[in-house]
Amino acid sequence: MKISIIFGAIAQVASAHYFFDTNIINGVAQTPGRYVRTSTRAIKYNPIKFSSNPAADIRDNSYADGPDIRCNQGAFASAGNTQVLTVTAGSEVRFRLGVGATMQHPGPGMVYMSRAPGDNVKAYDGSGDWFKIFQEGVCNSSGDFTTNAWCTWDRDWIAAKIPSNTPNGEYLVRVEHIGIHRSHVNQPEHFVSCMQVKVTGGGNGVPGPLVKFPGAYKSTDSYANFSIYGGHKPFTFPGPAVWNGSGTSNPVTTTRSSTTTTLATTTRPSSTTAASTGGSPLYGQCGGNGWTGPKTCARGRCVVSNAWYSQCIP
Repeated sequence: MKISIIFGAIAQVASAHYFFDTNIINGVAQTPGRYVRTSTRAIKYNPIKFSSNPAADIRDNSYADGPDIRCNQGAFASAGNTQVLTVTAGSEVRFRLGVGATMQHPGPGMVYMSRAPGDNVKAYDGSGDWFKIFQEGVCNSSGDFTTNAWCTWDRDWIAAKIPSNTPNGEYLVRVEHIGIHRSHVNQPEHFVSCMQVKVTGGGNGVPGPLVKFPGAYKSTDSYANFSIYGGHKPFTFPGPAVWNGSGTSNPVTTTRSSTTTTLATTTRPSSTTAASTGGSPLYGQCGGNGWTGPKTCARGRCVVSNAWYSQCIP
């Protein structure tokens, strides 16, 4: 058993592929599969690709334009044996990769939610409506656009806060990382998993925009035909805008570090207000861990995007 685990870890690292199989609560990693649905893939770290890709590049007959894009292949089969995590609205959910892997592909990280009919998530296959609560693209504007410019590079986790105005009930929370290193040949690689949660202490928000999986992504989308080569350039996230947590969908969209970015509900305005003169220019960086430049804005206000990046927006 120990030998097979070690071999599996080595194989996945060698392929630079990965899978989410657990979550972290208060710094403690939970048992794999306790709250995160387990896929039935023979090789769990294989990516999901579009059916239009060459047959030789399709793995385990999983397609980004098929039902496996919801929570991964066969994941619904484990729903009844997967526990439901109670999460207070406004608090964080954090997914972690299995077997000690890190994300070694450039690309965006995203988190979605879908409410289970009858608030019975163990009986829900994910075929209903989904809304996006978080996304991250480029965090290091001076980094290599093919590697460490991306927020998720070499990390083993993706985390998001459940919007505080999310209605109480049971949900699937879907994590996704998309490797776009082969998007220039129309072969993005999707890595997805779903956690079963019960939201408490929420509000009366109306999540949206709403999408379905499959359907939210198409092989003709910009992200699926994007080249990371030749330096930094704007990147358009796939799927809907991030729900801002209000009664209606009214996302704030900015351009950050050469990446078209919709600010997630985890972001909050800083106390820094606009300055009439001096400070960073509009859409310039104005804060973040390690930032030594201006922390005020010549125009607009400084808004925190994540721990590493704050930006001046109108």
